[in-house]
Amino acid sequence: MPGLRALAALALTLVLSACGTLSREAFTASDLGAVAPRGLADVRFSAADPEAGLKFASEVHSHTAGRKVNVLAISGGGSNGAYGAGVLVGWTDAGDRPAFDIVTGVSTGALTAPFAYLGKDWDRRLTEAYTSDAASRILQKRGLDLFFTPSVFRNHALRDLVAKYVDPPMLYAVAVEHAKGRRLMIATTNLDTEQTMIWDMGAIASRGDEAALKLFRDVLVASASIPGVFPPSLIEVEGPRRKLSEMHVDGSVTTPFFVAPETLLLSILPAGDKTGPGEVRVIVNGQIDGGFGFTKGDALSILGRAWIAMNKAQMRTHLTANAAFTRRNGGVFRYTAIPDDAKGDFSGLNFAAESRRALFDLGYALGKSGAAWVAPSDPAAEAKTVAAQPTTPPATR
Repeated sequence: MPGLRALAALALTLVLSACGTLSREAFTASDLGAVAPRGLADVRFSAADPEAGLKFASEVHSHTAGRKVNVLAISGGGSNGAYGAGVLVGWTDAGDRPAFDIVTGVSTGALTAPFAYLGKDWDRRLTEAYTSDAASRILQKRGLDLFFTPSVFRNHALRDLVAKYVDPPMLYAVAVEHAKGRRLMIATTNLDTEQTMIWDMGAIASRGDEAALKLFRDVLVASASIPGVFPPSLIEVEGPRRKLSEMHVDGSVTTPFFVAPETLLLSILPAGDKTGPGEVRVIVNGQIDGGFGFTKGDALSILGRAWIAMNKAQMRTHLTANAAFTRRNGGVFRYTAIPDDAKGDFSGLNFAAESRRALFDLGYALGKSGAAWVAPSDPAAEAKTVAAQPTTPPATR
């Protein structure tokens, strides 16, 4: 399988390029304190901080006037994000796509999340972002500098793509929705603390200046920066003693998606049956069930197959935990994933235009028909996702 070998080749390349470094000034745990991006101390919290998690939940419920909170979570998956984009656009055309109180994103899901948060009027730009030729240039190979850098690919095209679509009008639109009490949350992984950091993108957008726009873009790029594939993002913060640069990478290193901070997943929220999670939907940009595939005995095949198996297992465990949390608190949990019988390279590193368009079209058909959504306890979740009736999405939205 091309995807297996691509992942394995990446792992081997990383070993060979282990001497590559990213220059940064060292600091210790005692230097951290209550660090935050300069002038933006209230825009993020650690998913491992129970007090911060409860505070976030309380603030959300205060804005929803005591009713249940509807959540849309979008997972990582690299180029497979075209599937989730298609689901959203198809869902719009089905006529029953709701406006969620909270939209969260991880990795490629972080790039999708602002469009999903802003709603159907942004579907054309979402479609373009995932199906245009610009995304074909995401993986920019390095030359001889490969052995002196911390990643196999440059991130210039990724940053350019984010800058193209995350502009001042988007920042303003996010700020408007944030003022209504809705929340857009993005996860990155802080490698220095080994923790998931959850960023309140609406709070960032509400500042409305160039620094806010830069941080908004930086967080999205960081969340989508697969370690080794793209270089990590250094985000400047101010601690009690000195300025620091934190190293952030792909949010899916620590969480494949998130519905609630990890400290809340085993909880029954206060009045959770009345004000906890309501409708929870998760878009999984990948396949989740194990499938047969003969594994050759070479190192590349073994590494690639093991990587995919590990990620699928993590996703299944996370789906189970989040479904249990949702139901325990009186909500309804549904998810969609690339059907297990779908054919293609779903390694997440195949940015070829035809592959992304095919994934988008598949997601669109399932999203429009409603066949995309299943619940972990449904018999349908144990079988193949029923294929939707052929539905051709518009070439340009």
